[in-house]
Amino acid sequence: MPTLRDTIGDEIRRIFAEPGGQTIEISRNDAGLFGPGSVSWQVHGDVTSMMIGGIASLLLQMLDPRVLAGVWDHSVFRQDMRGRLRRTAAFLARTTYGDREQALGEISRIRRIHDHVRGTLPDGTPYHANDPASLAWVHVTESLCFLEGYIRYRKPHMSGAERDRYFAEMAQIGKLLGADPVPFTYREAQRLVHKSRPMLRFDERTREIADLLLRQPPATSRLAPFHHMTMQAGVDLLPRWARSMHGLSISLPARLAVRGGTTGIAAVTRWALAPGRTVRAAEA
Repeated sequence: MPTLRDTIGDEIRRIFAEPGGQTIEISRNDAGLFGPGSVSWQVHGDVTSMMIGGIASLLLQMLDPRVLAGVWDHSVFRQDMRGRLRRTAAFLARTTYGDREQALGEISRIRRIHDHVRGTLPDGTPYHANDPASLAWVHVTESLCFLEGYIRYRKPHMSGAERDRYFAEMAQIGKLLGADPVPFTYREAQRLVHKSRPMLRFDERTREIADLLLRQPPATSRLAPFHHMTMQAGVDLLPRWARSMHGLSISLPARLAVRGGTTGIAAVTRWALAPGRTVRAAEA
């Protein structure tokens, strides 16, 4: 008989499972790009903060007209949002925890996909998904939001040295993907985001994609509280100027409620996903 811990853990795992219920395959013939002692292994292993950081990073990324155009013209995001998010999670899992061959193969696969993602912005400016500057924006917003989510909901007193190590580690992936410039420290990442702000835009297409993201239903009804809380926490994680561009606001009482509730959800999630479950899904 599955315990409560098993039930919660299995429900969460279904969010990331491939169609048919298969788990993400990870090859571990060597330590991979980072290794078990890396900051990236710690940060990317905290499911709740990663989901929150992912929501915030997507909302930031779509403010870049070039990135938005790639999603609008070429992605199945609008038709299969959950599948798109699941594939992003699989990329992160394989490049973080997979062996070197798997990680490099995953990066090469993404670059091949990006080769075909090109077009023209509404103002006539050409764009290409493998453009180093566009890749840099995606890379820095993802890395920064993942880390900020981890700091807020897992390790509030994370040292500056650990923050810098995370960006130095993630720079490997950024460089291999073709991003330029790539930050190697926490402060460099913040400066890159600040420097990029003048080129960011919000229009009706941005609004439509943001609404699709924020209004998507939960994977299962049992996860509805978890789903809605993490969505709100993702909005709360955004810098104030980005929330303003999106026309999103969150009052101080609501912010306190979201942070308190999400802290509790994160603790339950870690408990449910910790090693040593009494009944595994296959046995159940």
